[in-house]
This record gives sequence, structure tokens and C-alpha cells, in this order.
Amino acid sequence: MEWGVQYFLTATIYNWQHLLTDENKSIILQEWKHQIEKRNIKLYAFVIMPNHYHVIISFHPPKKPWETLRDIHKFISKRIINKLSKKSVRVLKGFEVNMGDRKYQIWQRNSLHIELFNTTICEQKLAYIHNNPLQEHWQLVEKPEDYTYSSASFYLGIKGGFDFITHYMD
Repeated sequence: MEWGVQYFLTATIYNWQHLLTDENKSIILQEWKHQIEKRNIKLYAFVIMPNHYHVIISFHPPKKPWETLRDIHKFISKRIINKLSKKSVRVLKGFEVNMGDRKYQIWQRNSLHIELFNTTICEQKLAYIHNNPLQEHWQLVEKPEDYTYSSASFYLGIKGGFDFITHYMD
């Protein structure tokens, strides 16, 4: 990944477990806002599903893109692990791993990222992101803009509290 380039990025919870409750989705949103305020990333679109998220994102210096993504996931993981250790040890056990550098793993390794090198591909990924909650196996809402954890309402001009989003054409 390179600085300043828009990417479609997918990050998945370890073993596709349904860990992303509303509370955990809020942790993700808070961290994205923090990284935007630090000018490490620009976020153009997103959807946070029960076991993964999709974003259109760009990364900015001084850290390398993979370092910023690593730090984002590390911070989110620590918050979720801390919460689970207090509220749901049984759920936390599902994330135990036998690795030298960690006791728990929240994210699958090697998030998928695709460079969005033209407007057509960007718009295809934007539609995919916003329609993800409507897919047959999810059926979370009837209209994309009704899903709380998505930028679909932003792109329809509906006030959704997502003032941290940058339009993909900007």
C-alpha cells in the first residue's frame, strides 16, 4: 500500500466470529475518528458488519500504511479484549491463540486491500459497501441508508453523524 492512494479494504474478525456488536462497532468508529483527527487516514466510505468491515480509505505519512492499519487494529483489539475480560470470558476464550506475541487474536491476518485506480471501480466498491447489509445472508435492513454502521446515509445527504467522512471524489 502507498500513501495518498484510495483502497478498498476488508478486515475480518478471527475465524469469522460474530464479535462486532454495537458496542464494538462504536469502538471501531471512535478509533477511525481518532486516526482521521491525527491526519493518518482519510475515510471515504465504510460498513461495519457483525464479523468484518469494508472501507474505502487512504493512508498518510508519517507512518507507512501497514503500520497505521496495524495500530488501528491493535488499539481496537485491546479495547475489545479488555471489555470481554470483564463481561464475557467465555466469548474471549474463542479468541485464544497459541502465539508467542499474543494470547488473543481478534483480527485475521492480512486484510484484503485493492487499489481503486479509477472512478468506475471506486463506485462499484462504494455500492458493494453500502449494499452489504442487504445481502441475502445478512438481511439487516431493507435500505442501505437504514443501516446505522454504514456511510450510505452520508452519500444520500442524510445527517447521520458521519462528519468525519470525506466524499470519495474530494
